[in-house]
Amino acid sequence: MQPLADSIRIAAPELVLATGTMVLLMLGVFRGNKSLHGLTWGAVIIYAIAGLSLLNDPASRVAFDGLYVADNYSAFLKVLIFAAAAVCSIIALPYLVRARSDKFEYPVLIMLGALGMSMMVSAADLLSLYIGLELQSLAAYVLAAFHRNEARSSEAGLKYFVLGALASGILLYGISLVYGFNGTTDFRVLQAVLIEAPSIGTVIGLVFILAGLAFKVSAVPFHMWTPDVYEGAPTPVAAFFASAPKAAAMGLLVRVCMDAFGGMAGEWVQIIAFAAVASMILGAVGAIGQTSIKRLLAYSSINNIGFALIGLAAASAGGVSSVLFYMAVYLPMTIGAFLVVLGLRDASGRPLDTMDSLAGLSKSRPGMAAAMAIFMFSLAGIPPLLGFWPKFSVFNAAIESEMYVLAVIGVVTSVVGAFYYLRIIKLAYFDEPNAPLAPSESRVNGVVLAAAAIFCSPIGMLAIPLIVPAAQSAAQAMLAF
Repeated sequence: MQPLADSIRIAAPELVLATGTMVLLMLGVFRGNKSLHGLTWGAVIIYAIAGLSLLNDPASRVAFDGLYVADNYSAFLKVLIFAAAAVCSIIALPYLVRARSDKFEYPVLIMLGALGMSMMVSAADLLSLYIGLELQSLAAYVLAAFHRNEARSSEAGLKYFVLGALASGILLYGISLVYGFNGTTDFRVLQAVLIEAPSIGTVIGLVFILAGLAFKVSAVPFHMWTPDVYEGAPTPVAAFFASAPKAAAMGLLVRVCMDAFGGMAGEWVQIIAFAAVASMILGAVGAIGQTSIKRLLAYSSINNIGFALIGLAAASAGGVSSVLFYMAVYLPMTIGAFLVVLGLRDASGRPLDTMDSLAGLSKSRPGMAAAMAIFMFSLAGIPPLLGFWPKFSVFNAAIESEMYVLAVIGVVTSVVGAFYYLRIIKLAYFDEPNAPLAPSESRVNGVVLAAAAIFCSPIGMLAIPLIVPAAQSAAQAMLAF
């Protein structure tokens, strides 16, 4: 049996987050809501410490008798998760104060969610997978209903909870089937056992597991909650849901498919390919008639998850690295787009999230309009913006795996999706303003918005030589596990 001290040392990021969460919670209990700003910046420091703890031995290490793995793959995803959680905590401050929802629990809940996500991407067993997933989900249910006095927020939280509980039940049933037919939940043992022809019970269990995980990434046909929850939840919460949990769930899905069920690629590739095609088509078509920016961004996230799934469907090292590259670029794009929505307020300070509120944005807020244009062109995958290269990467992985039809469908749906992205730019630059907008209320949010826009612009291509080798190294580490 592995010494407990070694396991704790290997799981240092989770230990830092767990300890930090308890400290922040106790400080909040004793100091009250006036401590929100201090706790938020304290949370950012804790995320930085957790990130620095990833700089230990880069070799793959297993802890807690095979339940947990620390490798370059999990480290890559944890950097994305910690960064997104820190940014989503900071940008929420002006909104929470203005909405009179400045409760100290907000950064604590975000950190609890980050702890669960960190466990998810380091899961080496179906049991630890489930524990991490539920920890992240429980925090997310509360965050969705954070404005508990608003009907829309309460409705979003209730919908998310009911559908999330159903997805968790489906996932747990699939895990029980896999355990019942194979006698193990360990990824490495499953990988060895499933090299031979799997039983029908294992195949059914795999289908249930993929269904549960598809809900977490909001892939079609398990996407139903996404538009309603994004629209009803507070805008900073929607930004969080669209970023860190998506990266964590996608990373978990890739590890489960490529590691635990690598011997069953013939079975799950068909499921992933269908989910990719359906998500790309529905995400592109469903966004066209939307009048709410948050609902449009929800369909955009479904569409982008479909593109990322193309890389997984390729079932190769290049496909895995393309998924990681895609998520690394997708997070700044979507957080930046939600930051623009956060900045839309009428003259009395009330938040706006309708498409009409973007009319004439270039005349009233030219900097914000330019940033929004960069994000929309990047999400559409138009060169030379940074968002083009992840799409090119996943399409290239599909072509290398001879999945030509999947790549062609991806290109076509990318063109269709460009329609509603260009519609936003048309509103911002060619329509007349409907009503004056309130001035910016946060320099910090302005700096974050500018940084995200610069990263997604052609200047961001300077980061490709750093991101792509890191993604390739992470993919090799995961496949060698």
